[in-house]
Amino acid sequence: MAQQHQRPLTEDDPLDDFTARQITLDGIEKKVYVMGRGPAVIVMTEMPGISPHVARFARWVRDAGFTVYMPSLFGRDGAVPGAEEGIAVFKRACVSAEFRAFAANESSPVTQWLRALARLAHAECGGPGVGAIGMCFTGNFALSMMLEPAMLAPVMCQPSLPMDKPEAMNMAPEELAAVRERLEREDLTVMAYRFEGDRHCRAQRFAAFQQALGHRFVARVLPDSAANTQTPPFFAQVVASPHSVVTAHLIDEAGQPTVAARDEILAFFARRLRPSGAVGG
Repeated sequence: MAQQHQRPLTEDDPLDDFTARQITLDGIEKKVYVMGRGPAVIVMTEMPGISPHVARFARWVRDAGFTVYMPSLFGRDGAVPGAEEGIAVFKRACVSAEFRAFAANESSPVTQWLRALARLAHAECGGPGVGAIGMCFTGNFALSMMLEPAMLAPVMCQPSLPMDKPEAMNMAPEELAAVRERLEREDLTVMAYRFEGDRHCRAQRFAAFQQALGHRFVARVLPDSAANTQTPPFFAQVVASPHSVVTAHLIDEAGQPTVAARDEILAFFARRLRPSGAVGG
């Protein structure tokens, strides 16, 4: 994988190597940051927004040979996650009609827009289909997007909705059943990641997905000892547990479990989205 120029993670990221596009789908306009070449991968930010850590992950996806589409869903784009600002963003998202933050067995309306983005990205980039990764607040969305035929490679990192029911899934039962049927019919899988001691994405949620999707749900649970302890204020003070597998809690050193998870995700995208399956540079 080509090495990206490392930007400081402790300073706001200007995101100036992305092309910022205003994209209107289903009558709703959102800013989407786009970069790279190759099949499309939609990178959905975790709470409280597109942080330098999320942007770093998006650049890793680009370096692996993909076109990244990173929609701005909440928060201040490029900002280091501060505690007070992060809490304010979180509270706004929780009451937003786009996100059913506390609804069990209901899908968030924003997933319809994200499915339309997957269709657009596939039309623009070609290839067999599209990949997507959701994290934290958006973790479940990658699975809901499987209702779009162009979507082939869903990754769920620490899916945290609904917030108040650790055993529940943020997805309507009929949609979950339709996704299960498609996974079986097309021989597809869902990759999922969490830390063992995550307070926001607990073992009960992975157990529920496992029961719903069977062996199509491929779970990876990392030990808490694999989590980076040097994190931005929002993660240190508000999240307050190992949580963000490929962003804030990733330790960017060879041999680290979080780096192995990142590399497995990139290989999963390559296997599903490039006919050759080779990892690009």
